[in-house]
Amino acid sequence: MQGILKDKHILVTGVSRGQGIGAGIVRVLAESGATVLVHGYAPYDKSVAYEDADASFISQFVSELKDRELDVRLLDESDLSIEGNAVRLIEAAAQTIGYVDGLVLNHAYSTHSPIGSWTQVNINNHLHTNVTATMLMIQAFHAQLPNEKRGAITLFTSGQYLGPMTSEIAYAVSKDAIISITKQTAAALGADNIQVNCINPGPTDTGYASGNDFEAVRKKMPMGRWGTPEDAARLVRFLQSDDALWITGEVIASEGGFRR
Repeated sequence: MQGILKDKHILVTGVSRGQGIGAGIVRVLAESGATVLVHGYAPYDKSVAYEDADASFISQFVSELKDRELDVRLLDESDLSIEGNAVRLIEAAAQTIGYVDGLVLNHAYSTHSPIGSWTQVNINNHLHTNVTATMLMIQAFHAQLPNEKRGAITLFTSGQYLGPMTSEIAYAVSKDAIISITKQTAAALGADNIQVNCINPGPTDTGYASGNDFEAVRKKMPMGRWGTPEDAARLVRFLQSDDALWITGEVIASEGGFRR
């Protein structure tokens, strides 16, 4: 698959941990010939106590890929829930490389949020990061894309449309909105040669589960393992490539046959 994304300029958000899906996406896209612009926000990972949260990870990661002569550009860290930052990110990416014709919105805000724990602040944190920022970045992406270029937007949802997620309701609600955004923007942007699709990556081993919880999910996987960031990344690569020109408005469940 080397070279399948040659001459593509792709922005990937949500890249700040070694075990995360974002890092896997950046690696696969860069190895496939794309120029990849990388954005993350490490303070979020620290706030939710990921074991591999490390403020220095993203710069080291980009340096390692550059040492392999891959074309990866690091953008300034920013909190996408803050007004103005989402649009500024697209503008910065376009200024760095001239234009962006691929957008992979992998960023997410997710905390434990069953009924009884909801607050306006917690709900808004989910909505501002997962929904508002996504919509504004899609709009800004469309505005900067040259008329002669094909655009590809890849979004991420979760499994809330296939079964309840009662311990993460605020997150589930925000991720259900991503499905609607996918379908509405695919219809709105199709005439401008922009395809919009959405991935549900299923249970992915990014370090958030361990022990009995990890094993319980593993037993529900026909192939006997959790998904990996690279599993999601390969699907992103396809959707960002010209092989996916006729696919838009789709929500693709890439769950390895997960049995709920």
